[in-house]
Amino acid sequence: MKTSIALLGTGLMGLPMARRLLGASHQLTVWNRDSSKAKPLESEGARLTESPAEAVKDASHVITMLTDGNVVANVLFESGVAEALSRGSTVIDMSSIQPSQARAHAGRLSALGVFHLDAPVSGGTGGAEAGTLAIMAGGDEQVFDNSRAMLEAMGRAIRVGPSGAGQLAKLANQAIVAIAIGAVSEATLLVSDGGGDLTAFRAALAGGFADSTILQVHGQRMQEDDFVARGRVAVQIKDLDNVLIEARELGIKLPMVEAIRDRFVRLADELDGGNLDHSALFVELLDLNGRSRRPLV
Repeated sequence: MKTSIALLGTGLMGLPMARRLLGASHQLTVWNRDSSKAKPLESEGARLTESPAEAVKDASHVITMLTDGNVVANVLFESGVAEALSRGSTVIDMSSIQPSQARAHAGRLSALGVFHLDAPVSGGTGGAEAGTLAIMAGGDEQVFDNSRAMLEAMGRAIRVGPSGAGQLAKLANQAIVAIAIGAVSEATLLVSDGGGDLTAFRAALAGGFADSTILQVHGQRMQEDDFVARGRVAVQIKDLDNVLIEARELGIKLPMVEAIRDRFVRLADELDGGNLDHSALFVELLDLNGRSRRPLV
């Protein structure tokens, strides 16, 4: 069934997600602050608008894929979007923001008769292009069920709890990803400096307890010195900061997250790596060990 969707934010992730929605024959209107990033979608069947408020008018579902919680709040509540939303419509925030921000947005929209899901994603640009994103949704079960078919054009959608739970699951995901990147970085350096064959090493671990997408995909990027951004270091730091904010609110300590966050910050601030792929934590490890960047065997 065709659904009238407005998508706000067509950056690295939003653009391929929009294409998946168009491929599923949904009626799509798009807006991006830099309109040139949305322009390619016009020839593919999307309608472009100059303002987010214009984009959401008459939409049954509004998807936001924006930088952070402050930007989401600004677009929803300071740009005329909230006033332009139809009663009974659903806002699905697929950005990665703080759980408390998601709950606050849900409350403000509910007062306007608008439903809300927080539904951040994992899988990077490759998953967005392939329609295989892991979508972690928080919100009312009926609202999720009513949106599931649309979400599944972009990936595998699972409701993980009430409002804010999707963002909490995404933060946990990002903690695992960051720590795993650190572990794979150290294993890669260990095997390489010990004279091992990195390609064979990853093949040998395939299917075992230590195997993972991080090992196979990011490990290959480390080997090939390929750090073109699919998931930027700056975004990884933002997510880890949000993990630690949530941990403080819960009164818990997450020492591994704290340590890996500081290493990503060093990569960004001291080594000018903020716009590299997050697998470039390997570059920070090389620097710590006095090694130069180069493709490895």
